[in-house]
Amino acid sequence: MESPQRNSSDWPESSDVETAQDSKIGPGPDPQIESPPEPETKLEKALTGPNPNDYPDGGFEAWLVVAGGFCAVFCSFGWINCIGVFQNYYEKNQLKDYSSSTVAWIPSTQSFMLFFPGFIAGRLTDELGPRIPILLGTFLHVFGLMMTSISTKYYQILLAQSICSGLGCCFLFYPIIAACGTWFFRHRALAFGIMVAGSSIGGVVLPIMVQHLIPKIGFGWTMRAVAFMFLGLLAIANLTIKSRLPPARRPFRFFDLISPFTEKPFLLLAFASFFIYIGGFLPFTFIIVQAEAVGMSANLASYLVSIVNAASTFGRILPAHVGDKFGVFNVMIVLSAFGAIMTLALWLPAAADAPLVVYAIMYGFASGCTLSIIPAMVARLGKIDQLGARSGALYAFSSIGALVGSPIGGAIQSDQHGRYSGLIIFAGVGMVIGTFLAILSRTAVVGFKFKVKI
Repeated sequence: MESPQRNSSDWPESSDVETAQDSKIGPGPDPQIESPPEPETKLEKALTGPNPNDYPDGGFEAWLVVAGGFCAVFCSFGWINCIGVFQNYYEKNQLKDYSSSTVAWIPSTQSFMLFFPGFIAGRLTDELGPRIPILLGTFLHVFGLMMTSISTKYYQILLAQSICSGLGCCFLFYPIIAACGTWFFRHRALAFGIMVAGSSIGGVVLPIMVQHLIPKIGFGWTMRAVAFMFLGLLAIANLTIKSRLPPARRPFRFFDLISPFTEKPFLLLAFASFFIYIGGFLPFTFIIVQAEAVGMSANLASYLVSIVNAASTFGRILPAHVGDKFGVFNVMIVLSAFGAIMTLALWLPAAADAPLVVYAIMYGFASGCTLSIIPAMVARLGKIDQLGARSGALYAFSSIGALVGSPIGGAIQSDQHGRYSGLIIFAGVGMVIGTFLAILSRTAVVGFKFKVKI
C-alpha cells in the first residue's frame, strides 16, 4: 500500500535517521526525527511526494525524462539565449527602417514571454500533469517559428516570434522542471544540472546554425529548418517526459502572488532581480551589433553570443556548487558585482577583438549564475511550502525588467547616433543597483554579518 502523501521536507535524510538511532536514549520520540532541519534547496519543499525512499532516483524511465527534458530545454531556453542574433539581423534586413530601440522589443518580448506566464504554465501542470502543457508548448513554439519564416512586417515578427513562439517556450520549460523532480530526490541536483545544460548547449549551437544557414538558404528556410529540427526534438520530449505522481490539483489563490511583497527581504530581492534583468540581458541582445560597430569582423562577431552561452554553462554549475557550501546570496552578490565590473571596466572601453572576446567569456560566466540562481535565493527566505507561488511572483515582477531593458538600451543608443557607451553604462549601472539591493535583502535577513551562510 502506498504511504501517505507528505511534503519531502517532512522526511529526514538517511544520515539523520542513522544518527538518531545511534544516539537515542530512553523511550519517546527522537527530537531529530520530529523536527528535521528545514531544507535549504528550492526543490526539496516545492514538490509534494511520498517518502524519499520511494523516489526511483534513477532507472530507465527516470533518465528518459532527463533526456526528454534536455531536448525541451535546448529548444526553449536555448532558443531564447540566441536573441542577439536576431537583433543584429533584423536591424540590417527586414526592419532596417526601424530604430534599434523599436527592434529591441522583439527579443525583449520573447524573453518576457518565457518568464512572465510561468505561473500559468505551473498551474496547468498542477491541474493536468506535464504532458498537455508540453504538447501545447510544442505547437505554439513550432507554429510561431513557421509563421516567422513568412513574416516581413514588424507586427508579424512580433506576434509570431516574440509572443507565439515565446509563449510556447514558457509552456515547454516549466512543466519539465516539475516532472523531473518527481523522479529524483537524492540525485535531483545532478538530474537538473544535466537537463538545464540544454539551455547553454542550445545557446552555443543555435546562433552558429542560424547565422551559417541564412546566407546559404535564406531567412525563411532557415527558420523552417530550425522549426523542423525542434519538432523532431520535441517529439522525443513529448514521448519521454511524464510525472511519476498524479496531478496535485493545488488550489490557486491570487493573493499568494501578492503577499510576498509585504515582506521586506522579498521586496528588496524582487527589485534586485528587476534591475539585474534590466541590465543583464543587454549584452546578449547588443554584443554582436556593438562589436561590429567598433570594427570586429561580422564572422567573428557572430560567435560572441555562442561564447557567452558556452561560458554560462560553467557559470551555472560551479557557482551553484559553491553556493551550497557558502550560501546562494553570498555567491550571487559576488558574481553580480563581478558582472557589473566587467561591463563597466571591460566592455565599455573595449575597441578591439581581444577585450570583447574576453568580456564575452567573463560576463557569460557571471550571468550563468546571476540569471539562474535567484529562485534559490527565494527559497532561502523561508516559507518553502509557498515556494511555487513566491517564485512565480518574483519571476513575473522581474520579467518586466527583461521586457523594458533592451528597448531602453536601444533608445539610448539611438540618441547617441550609433554609439554604445550610454547603453553599456545603463547595463552596468542596472547590475550595480541590483547587486546593492541584493545586499540590502541579505542584510534584512541576517544583519551586517559577513560570514553568515545564506
